[in-house]
Amino acid sequence: MAALFSFRKSVPAAAAPPQEVPAPLGTIRVGMGQLLVEGGEPARNLARAVEQIAQAAAQKCDLVLLPETLDFAWTHPSALYEAQPIPGPFSDMLCQAAAKHRLYVCAGLTERAADGRNYNAAILIDPQGEIVVKYHKINLLSVEQPFYAVGQTLNVVDTPLGKIGVNVCADNYLDGLPIGHTLARMGAEFIIAPASWTVDYSITEENDPYQEKWVKPFSILAKLYNVVVVSTTSVGYIVGGPYEGKKSVGCSLAVDAHGVQAQGTFNEFAGELVVADLHRPHRPERGTDIGLMLQRKGYRFDQLP
Repeated sequence: MAALFSFRKSVPAAAAPPQEVPAPLGTIRVGMGQLLVEGGEPARNLARAVEQIAQAAAQKCDLVLLPETLDFAWTHPSALYEAQPIPGPFSDMLCQAAAKHRLYVCAGLTERAADGRNYNAAILIDPQGEIVVKYHKINLLSVEQPFYAVGQTLNVVDTPLGKIGVNVCADNYLDGLPIGHTLARMGAEFIIAPASWTVDYSITEENDPYQEKWVKPFSILAKLYNVVVVSTTSVGYIVGGPYEGKKSVGCSLAVDAHGVQAQGTFNEFAGELVVADLHRPHRPERGTDIGLMLQRKGYRFDQLP
């Protein structure tokens, strides 16, 4: 099988030290909540989200990751005039569920900010029900730019589970990988991403387009930095907005330096909780030591790919 990516060697191959992945620091149990998200139906969507949080707790998950813009659905026109602030009524429901079941929850919501603009937001909630990260998507697709403003910050938070960085969906496209690179340079051990992966209505499991689109960029980050990348996507047909008629088909992913560790069912009807026990990676390098580590792997900073 061909390698997903290659590097120019900075030293002769015979002199290069063997590259070993450091021993992990333990494991965490993550629930990837492939959620049916209906356009313009926040009450029903949030009720399903709360139910999946309860399912994750029943299966002893430490963290449950839910999809992007699970309130109104991605680019649904109703979000333009019905989006809520964060904190606000929608985020409060998720915070209450996290506190009730004593686990971390990461979810995508539409945020109406104080300046009147909407953002494609992701929040990480701790087991006490407090929002510890709020992130706004940066790598917005052209079709979603009329709906959301571009985010301007990145954050990594220390938790008992490990150092967690949050981004959203297309932030992990190949052209958006600098966002993941930055989270890794900030020390993230886990990069978690609510998503809404969409395909044309005619795509079936036999035509899985996700290897190049998602497994490849996740693997690049995982292998370069020894991080774990986890993304959960919604399921169901898209109603309203520029992608009406397309569908979300699941196939949520968890990828580490050794490869794909968990994957959801590829199907527009595959609303399910995928539970994965993931190793917490040991990442001792900080600052410029990360650059030296990348150089040892043959990564070149002074040349275009």
